[in-house]
Amino acid sequence: MQPQTRLDADLVRRLVAAQFPQWAGLPVRELTSAGTDNAMFRLGDGYVVRLPKATWAAGDAEKEQRWLPRLAPGLPLDVPVPVGCGVPGEGYGQVWSVCEWLDGQDAYAAPVTDLPHAARELGRFGVALRGVDATGGPTSFRGGPVTEWEDGNMPGAIRALAAQGLLDAERATAAWESVLRLPAYEGDPVWVHGDLLPGNLLTRDGRLSAVIDFGGLGTGDPAVDTMAAWTLFTPATRPLFRAAAQVDDATWARGRGWALCWGIVTEDYYGGGRNPVLAAVAHRTWTQALAEYAD
Repeated sequence: MQPQTRLDADLVRRLVAAQFPQWAGLPVRELTSAGTDNAMFRLGDGYVVRLPKATWAAGDAEKEQRWLPRLAPGLPLDVPVPVGCGVPGEGYGQVWSVCEWLDGQDAYAAPVTDLPHAARELGRFGVALRGVDATGGPTSFRGGPVTEWEDGNMPGAIRALAAQGLLDAERATAAWESVLRLPAYEGDPVWVHGDLLPGNLLTRDGRLSAVIDFGGLGTGDPAVDTMAAWTLFTPATRPLFRAAAQVDDATWARGRGWALCWGIVTEDYYGGGRNPVLAAVAHRTWTQALAEYAD
């Protein structure tokens, strides 16, 4: 659901002028994004404004304002640094953020060309993130088992994609059943990004340069952040990511289960033109994952 107020450049100008007069008069430009949670606007040359546009994103700005400054210094890749926290106003009802601008393009629009470098850097990012003390951290919406996230939608999604001729239902079901047999995570909750998709990674000159959109930030099972192995990397570079991420066999298996399930459920939900970018990323993810399950 979206707020009733139209989220456009004029609203951002009014919010900024009322709450951050030091930036009043800076040009505002809406940024194109396939993301479903936030509307983003370039503010001058140095800032970006993030306005939650979905009810489920309420509270993300406060979370990022509180935790990103604590996490950022220990991370090997650039992340957004909040410089202002806006409050409801001008007819808009949610807390919003102003962050420093990070140069680059998202990895869907400008794909990574140096995959070995990205594999090592993103793996190191995960190690550094989960190494930060997670005491008091909120639970990520993808911090639990994948079955908690998919909430029973996987079998129906398999049937729907099979009916479109996109997958072999018998093979996908067998793979899913093997995921259901995996032992549950029993370790302490650690920090996870929760949404390491190409649209939330920035590249410069073909190299991974930053991680953005921490709306899924929280604590839980580290397996969800290994999903990038199938979302972004290839069979040749996947081992580099795994080695850099320093995860055991059980975590890797749960991560592959996440890739299988997230991909199938997400393509079913966003396919048919509803969100072509997310549907394409999802298709790539589950096909890469399913190829690794025995026939």
